[in-house]
Amino acid sequence: MKTAKPGIKLMNKGRLTGWWFIAIAVIMIAAFYFYPMIQALLLSFKTGKGANLHFTGLDNYKRLFSDRTFLAAVKNTFIYLIIQVPVMIVLAMFISVLLNDSKLKFKGFFRTAIFLPCVTSLVAYSIVFKYLFGADGLVNMLLTKLHLISAPIQWITDPFWAKVTIIIAITWRWTGYNMIFYLSALQNIDNSIYEAARIDGASAVRQFFSITVPLLKPIILFTSITSTIGTLQLFDEIVNITKGGPGNATMSISQYIYNLSFKYSPDFGYAATVSYSIVIMIVILSIVQFKAAGDK
Repeated sequence: MKTAKPGIKLMNKGRLTGWWFIAIAVIMIAAFYFYPMIQALLLSFKTGKGANLHFTGLDNYKRLFSDRTFLAAVKNTFIYLIIQVPVMIVLAMFISVLLNDSKLKFKGFFRTAIFLPCVTSLVAYSIVFKYLFGADGLVNMLLTKLHLISAPIQWITDPFWAKVTIIIAITWRWTGYNMIFYLSALQNIDNSIYEAARIDGASAVRQFFSITVPLLKPIILFTSITSTIGTLQLFDEIVNITKGGPGNATMSISQYIYNLSFKYSPDFGYAATVSYSIVIMIVILSIVQFKAAGDK
């Protein structure tokens, strides 16, 4: 009777140990991530109060198309998405190119300063922005002293300027986050490519559009998708700066989900339906971005 070789036994034991190490993580992810997702999906097909939930099929999903508050929240969220995400990505790319210059002094300081907003508290920075952009806040005070405006701008209470305030806030916070990805990618580009381009007489602008942008394509796609997901889930800034007002003019989809669950008469079934509408939007927009990038 043949016995297993010591090397094979040791290898099998090592594999078993590896499975034990990841088993806890797999169980935790399944219990606290995938299980709630499945339960939320099942909940989206139900309606009712408390424990008196009953199956209603696709009624909740049909309700979305006639829900004016939901449609307003979708409109607001897509305004943030269409304006803020491109501006943030272009700004992050531009800053990363500047900070990647070998001749620039104090690069570490500038990188830290631009990335610092990403690690600040969401609630804290939102409250600071609310006071900065108040009718008698610092922003209006500076604009008045510079004679750029004659009367205070109602940054928080005017529907248009409230959206502008939200866009400025999330751009300030997340530009540095995306900058880190571009900066890391730029440092992996062989400098000899730029040297060859300079020898051929290519200007800095031509180098940027003909070398930098094409080589950053995977990172541009990645940051576009992650920024899209983050914007569709926008919540903290809306709640703490404008509270969705004035008159739902800045309400996001995530805030509407919160209101359905905890502020209005609780309707967890419909709230789950609105939650899964975000999932559907993310999937569709991710596919569109992959197709636009030309990646399979």
